[in-house]
Amino acid sequence: MLSRMASQIRHRGPDHGDTWCDPDQPFGLAHRRLAIVDLSAAGHQPMTAASGRYVIAFNGEIYNHLDIRAELERAGAAPRWRGHSDTETLLAGIDAWGADATVRSAQGMFAFALWDRQTGTLTLARDRLGEKPLYYGWQATGQARTFLFGSELKALRPHPAFEGRINRDALCLYMRHNNVAGSHSIYQNVAKLPPAHLLTVSLGAPEPVLRPYWSGAAAALDGVRHPFTGTPEEAVDSLETILREAVGRQMMADVPLGAFLSGGVDSSTVVALMQAQSSQPIRTFSIGFHNSDYSEAAYAKAVAQHLGTSHTELYVTPEHAMAVIPELPRIYDEPFSDSSQIPTLLVSQLARRHVTVSLSGDAGDELFGGYNRYQITAELWQRLSRIPCPMRAAAAWGLTRFSPHSINRLAATFPIVSRWNNLGEKIHKGAGVMAARSSAELYRGMVSHWPHPEALVIGGTEPATVLDSAAQPLGALTDVERMMALDMLGYLPDDILTKVDRAAMRHSLETRIPFLDHRVVEFAWRLPLAYKLRKEASGYTTKWVLRKVLDRHVPRALIERPKMGFGIPIDAWLRGPLRDWAEDLLDERRLRQEGYLNPEPIRSRWAEHLSGRRNWQHPLWCVLMFQAWLAHERAPQQTSPRQACEAVA
Repeated sequence: MLSRMASQIRHRGPDHGDTWCDPDQPFGLAHRRLAIVDLSAAGHQPMTAASGRYVIAFNGEIYNHLDIRAELERAGAAPRWRGHSDTETLLAGIDAWGADATVRSAQGMFAFALWDRQTGTLTLARDRLGEKPLYYGWQATGQARTFLFGSELKALRPHPAFEGRINRDALCLYMRHNNVAGSHSIYQNVAKLPPAHLLTVSLGAPEPVLRPYWSGAAAALDGVRHPFTGTPEEAVDSLETILREAVGRQMMADVPLGAFLSGGVDSSTVVALMQAQSSQPIRTFSIGFHNSDYSEAAYAKAVAQHLGTSHTELYVTPEHAMAVIPELPRIYDEPFSDSSQIPTLLVSQLARRHVTVSLSGDAGDELFGGYNRYQITAELWQRLSRIPCPMRAAAAWGLTRFSPHSINRLAATFPIVSRWNNLGEKIHKGAGVMAARSSAELYRGMVSHWPHPEALVIGGTEPATVLDSAAQPLGALTDVERMMALDMLGYLPDDILTKVDRAAMRHSLETRIPFLDHRVVEFAWRLPLAYKLRKEASGYTTKWVLRKVLDRHVPRALIERPKMGFGIPIDAWLRGPLRDWAEDLLDERRLRQEGYLNPEPIRSRWAEHLSGRRNWQHPLWCVLMFQAWLAHERAPQQTSPRQACEAVA
């Protein structure tokens, strides 16, 4: 059964697989290995500690593991090393110091399951920012009750105890956020381990106990309370130094390594610092679309040529991109509808043809104020808070009298606002939340895809998330800082990191994110907001301090352009080549028979979208990805998990 479970995530580790069962207790581990550091059999897992007490299944990388080895050796606590893998280092640290102290000393991305044979206790752990996933939960009842855990939900499904009952409350979260946010999963009684947490559970103490070993919220608050006091130039120097070290550590690999390059500030900075530390041209990868509104490939190529990287680009057709869509439910395991998942899958596929590890520039926006919505929301609230609610409602009515397309055409004639893409859609969305009672409520509305998910999901009650519960602990932050912190705690792990992990690992590609080195995160929060969002004559410059680092390596002219994101023309595809597919999934009779979603608001938005009066691509894509996932979930299997188990037995 362990082998069957592990085979479901073979894409995460095609190089080796094995299982381990405790001969004395009802516990087993399975592992699939993508060999990155120490390619020999000495790095195979599950791995047993030198003492014999602990057994581990580990996913990820510990970038400072050689430093940990040196510290163990200085203290006389090192075992006789069998190889040079970071997994062996981690086990040796746990043997000497315990799990809590070891994860606090680790710089890296990881999720692991650690079995203590002496106490019969399982410990699960996840990295500080949530780069690597880990699901867990008790399933079934009575004698069949089993504690299951794994990197992806598909690893749990083959077990006969797995129940697979859809969580309608989690579905509400999905409809708001386009992902199943927080610690929830789409299934009842299956949760995600939160970032920066350890969990312990045993047969004697079956209720899982969670404890944090680091806090992103505390890092933000502590940074704001103890700000960097140097000059702007010193801030740039310090940031470059700490980023260079993080990038250098993450270039550790015994396999070919490269980087995603979009030509934007974040990825260009990472690539520039990689190339500055390499004697050979770094391999860089980008994809492009022939529709220039959605393609950054030309910018990426120009940056690559300037830095002297070995650059590979691929222009994909709409047909190529759309061919990915049927695979999405299987790849993501639960509903997920950030449409940039499609180009992320394609660029991962491209990179894997040449390398096994790819660095990326993700998280720069959350740490350095890169999203336009931060300043837009803060300035909007400054004005709205002075206006009585009835007057706001009238203003909202007036704003929506003009179509988003008309507003975009008008905005194009004014340089001060022309840098904001899709301003018309943003104004329409802003008009919908003008009755907000606080900046926090306003921001929640601005980032919501379905602002009233309980009216959409039949029988669902929306649980609280970081957007609700973090309001008080983050009270010391300004409105803009609070939005950045909420994105770091919620949007980043739930959307961005989920998207990248599943897309890359689908192609057996490991991704690394230097901006998520926790020392970079902590330093970024010490920088005053004015070093991130800088007011200049032409308006606000986002990520100012990061741009100044990049200026030392790449001419500003190659980078300076409106922020595009990493999207595809879903809006046009839904009116064209995807229309029949969408119509089938959104059929009113089908929706009623399935019994999860209220058809009325869906059909209304679908009609408006098809007419061209509104662009409802994001809320419609949420529904379509759930419907596609539900169809995949209900597809008949050749054998049931229980039948398969009996066949194996």
